[in-house]
Amino acid sequence: MIASAEPKTASRRWAWALTTTAAMVLTPTATAPPAAPLPPVGVAAWLADPRQLPDPVHADPRRVHDVLAAAGESGRRDLVARYPGVVGALDGAPPEARYAANRLVMRTSGAPYRDRDGQFLLFDPRGDGRVAQVFGDLSTVDRIAVLVPGVANRAADFWTGLGGFAHRAPAVQAADLYRTALANGARNFAVIAWLGYDTPDGVGLAAAREDLASAGAVALRRFVAGLAAVRPQATIALLGHSYGSTVLGLAAPGLPVAVTDVAVFGSPGMGVADVTRLRTTARVWAGQSTRDWIRWVPGVRLCGLGHGTKPADPAFGARVFATADVPDHDHYLSPGTDSQAALTRIAVAGTDVR
Repeated sequence: MIASAEPKTASRRWAWALTTTAAMVLTPTATAPPAAPLPPVGVAAWLADPRQLPDPVHADPRRVHDVLAAAGESGRRDLVARYPGVVGALDGAPPEARYAANRLVMRTSGAPYRDRDGQFLLFDPRGDGRVAQVFGDLSTVDRIAVLVPGVANRAADFWTGLGGFAHRAPAVQAADLYRTALANGARNFAVIAWLGYDTPDGVGLAAAREDLASAGAVALRRFVAGLAAVRPQATIALLGHSYGSTVLGLAAPGLPVAVTDVAVFGSPGMGVADVTRLRTTARVWAGQSTRDWIRWVPGVRLCGLGHGTKPADPAFGARVFATADVPDHDHYLSPGTDSQAALTRIAVAGTDVR
């Protein structure tokens, strides 16, 4: 939930909150099952390969890792060259193979992606686009933070930010978090900006429903399982902004034990009434600025709409971190804020102790 401007007066704020609540009560709707994952480009040829390659959509990422490890370096190079669209999105495949495959896909995708630098575990320009960019060296890390953005994020503004505001860009937020961590002494640490699901177009009924969050949760679980398969030594922190926090809430029960921390900020809700219902062993953190318009969104869940108790509400039971100097909904990860400092500590070490 990013694109909406905050109502300017108290009366308009209450009117907006009441209207949203009325829509939740009166709109006849139900949560649909998660949409089937979009098969990667080239999957039919991949599955027809005589080497009996693992199904990229359904195979356990650990099996994917074992098969590609057994293929050897020359075998992996051949798979990258033949099936870049599959290997680039293949959870459990060695990161270097995915980076090489996504470089090939980006070069053939034209502007503005053709000359984009970076390490990418995912790039698919179809539809609104899917991207996952890595900051750091996954081959040496002991700790990985994954940033999950919210409403209206698209591949087209992944680097520039919604509306051209860089502080809204997932890649900029992840890069800032990585630099802050290094400046504070972090070692063997990486950050991934993960836009691996279709987000709602804006703040409205689609953002009040869980359909897209449910599909995102399925994709996120698989992505994280792939990280655990290729780097079993590492622990993982998941950071969810706005609707991305709802994705984390729905994903929580199926996350691997490598995930030790889940932190949400500017959250409309995680789909449950309290932290125990997330059914996770991870520490759960939450932050919400008093100047964030999200506070006016009702913390309810009715008739398939709404996302439950706000995680920063004391009744939810999360560990609350500081957000006092965050000026709005979009600056939680801006350098110099107490929120970014807290999230850096959580991402690196699973603690908010200075």
